[in-house]
Amino acid sequence: MLLDTPSLYFRAFFGIPESIKAPDGSPVNAVRGLIDMIATLVRRHSPTALAATMDADWRPAFRVAAIPTYKAHRVAHGNTEEVPAALVPQIAVINEVLDALGIARPESPGYEADDVIGTLTHQAGDGAVDIVTGDRDLFQLVDDARPVRVLYTARGIRNLQIVDEAFVTAKYGVPGRCYADFATLRGDPSDGLPGVPGVGEKTAAALITRFGSLDALLEALDSGVTDGFPAGSRTRLATARDYLDAAPAVVKVAPDAPLPPADLTLPAKPRDPEALVRLADRYGLDSPLNRLLDALGR
Repeated sequence: MLLDTPSLYFRAFFGIPESIKAPDGSPVNAVRGLIDMIATLVRRHSPTALAATMDADWRPAFRVAAIPTYKAHRVAHGNTEEVPAALVPQIAVINEVLDALGIARPESPGYEADDVIGTLTHQAGDGAVDIVTGDRDLFQLVDDARPVRVLYTARGIRNLQIVDEAFVTAKYGVPGRCYADFATLRGDPSDGLPGVPGVGEKTAAALITRFGSLDALLEALDSGVTDGFPAGSRTRLATARDYLDAAPAVVKVAPDAPLPPADLTLPAKPRDPEALVRLADRYGLDSPLNRLLDALGR
């Protein structure tokens, strides 16, 4: 089980009142929420391995170089992400709690958590993988043959949507493993990805279904093929040709981000019990940590 940890702690922060505070008055809503999320996931899905993946770089230089608008609307200053002030100190606490528990939190310099997930999924070979996220970008990794699924958190951690190839096909009208190509054409305003102007979901789905992949579509476009292009789309695609060359580097998650060796085994007991007790006392985390430790122990 691979957790898109930033996606989860942002969800916890906005889903749980900031009035949830530590004994010293500091907010711990995101910390408590994430701990309870992990407890629920472990209890319901019983993974044998677990990684809480992290962003070492939320806006990697190679993606910005390809598409300068990538996440630009979320920049606070410089290359710093706009994060609520009450969440910032909680991220450090989350890291301390995960380390004391012994839950791996892999990251890779210059890459996002999505890329770490893509790399760990690739490294798992034929093993089954569940990816927990609220980010549709990771739908590109679904693979029924292994299987690789996304446990999508849009409806909450207790009401997860199971995203497999059939879900992608039913939802977007494209072959299950073609989500990245579809998203490249359609674009994604939440990430500052413009897409091809005038090509919406229906046209993007029709193009990918007709040609099978973005590469095959571009080959047809460049070779002068006219059949199979919905009305007006061929001109729009030709106008956006430079974008279509650059965008795949932004949309596709890396399968080969450099990662140090890590033990992803689900911990049956805390790695550092004394540190965990100190954190529980300081931040008032006894109840959620006890729920998580009970789930891990089982």
